[in-house]
Amino acid sequence: MKAVAEGLAPPRGQGRASPAPGASPERRHYPKYYLVKGHLSEMLSGLAPGEALPPERALAERFATSRTTVRQALRELTIEGHLVSVQGSGTFAATPKVAQPLELTSYTEDMRRQGLAPRSRLLSVGYLRADDELARRLGLHRGARALRIERLRMASDEPMAIETTHLAAARFPGLARRLDDSTSLYSLLADVYGVQLCEAEETIETVPAPPREAALLETTVGYPMLLLSRHSRDSQGRPIEYVQSFYRGDRYKFVAQLRRPGGAEGAQVPGAPARRTAAGRRPAS
Repeated sequence: MKAVAEGLAPPRGQGRASPAPGASPERRHYPKYYLVKGHLSEMLSGLAPGEALPPERALAERFATSRTTVRQALRELTIEGHLVSVQGSGTFAATPKVAQPLELTSYTEDMRRQGLAPRSRLLSVGYLRADDELARRLGLHRGARALRIERLRMASDEPMAIETTHLAAARFPGLARRLDDSTSLYSLLADVYGVQLCEAEETIETVPAPPREAALLETTVGYPMLLLSRHSRDSQGRPIEYVQSFYRGDRYKFVAQLRRPGGAEGAQVPGAPARRTAAGRRPAS
């Protein structure tokens, strides 16, 4: 691979930036790390997941640049999910992100649909007094008891998410005693308590990884994570759960099927995710 020099055009597949207003194309300059990142992307296209990249020193010599520049390019590719950095071992081509349709399904169902082996680790189960916000979401009085369940979600033994679920304690007596690492909460709600989740509102935002969550998910503090907040209801519209989940941004992406407002109601496309309805609610599959 040719060494990268100042003024070299971006590699194939890496888009050209628009010139500054009034600047001619000949005077455009690309950041050095951006060019290195493009060439690393080309290199990655020829590697299988798990294959190692050369060390930083070798990459710096190869691209005739500094290790600082190489490190910046590697960091961006890692944040984007193309690389995995293992302390003391090196940097490796990442496996493709899990593409998760936005549907009201359990984590177990989601992972099995992806061909992955789902596993959970119960981090904590306990009770708390609902503050104003939690009471509003669960239809409780302020100070009422709520059950809090925190679980580490894994796929084929790789940590993927930390999920914290809140439910009204009075509505689900004895639920805490029935939980273990292998229990599907949604199956438990249906089989023991006769509760079926019917619709939910879900928000997704990006947050920097806090220290505790980064350690549990084996990622770097400050790297982007996806924070999902889900408010689920039953068929009578009664609130059932409020869930907040941290997902690894380098391993996950979410997919939604959209349609224009006011469009004709049509039959569900076979094999397609459930359509989103008003206010972001989605029918259960």
